[in-house]
Amino acid sequence: MSVTIVDAGPRKISRSAEVRAPAGEIFEIVADPRRHSELDGSGTVMDNVTGPQRLSADARFSTKMKMYGVPYKITSVITDFEDGRVVEWQHPLGHRWRWELKPLSADTTLVTETFDYSRLGAAKANGLKWFGALSQNIKGIESTLTQLQSRFAAAETPGS
Repeated sequence: MSVTIVDAGPRKISRSAEVRAPAGEIFEIVADPRRHSELDGSGTVMDNVTGPQRLSADARFSTKMKMYGVPYKITSVITDFEDGRVVEWQHPLGHRWRWELKPLSADTTLVTETFDYSRLGAAKANGLKWFGALSQNIKGIESTLTQLQSRFAAAETPGS
C-alpha cells in the first residue's frame, strides 16, 4: 500500500492512493457526512453531524471536531459535487477539502484527497503554517488514504 504526492498547484496539499473497491462504494461514504469519521485518519472528525444524509451541490452540513484537544463544531458548504466522482466542501475560513474518485477498473479506484488553502489571504495561510496545521493535514490525508486502502484490503481477505 502506498500514497502518492500529487502536485495540485500552489497552496494545495494533495495525495492519491489506489483503493481496491469500486468508486461507487467509496463515493457513498464520502457523500454521507455522517460517515466522514469512518474516513478520517487525522482523529479530528467526531460522529455528531447535522445536515443531509447524502451531500449534493450547495448542501450544508455541520460536524463536531476536535483539534489539539479542543472540541468545536464547524459548518461547511458543498462547493463542487459530481455524483460518483467529486465532493468538495468549504469551511467558514475559506479553505476547502476535496475528494476525487477515478475508476481504474471495476474494483479499483484512484482516490485523491486535497486540502486547498489557495483562496486564503497571506495572514490566514501563514497562521495555518504557524499552528502546524499544514503538516498535520499532510499526515491526516496520508493516514486517511492508507486507512481506506486497509479497510478494503481487509474486506477482500478470506475469512474476515
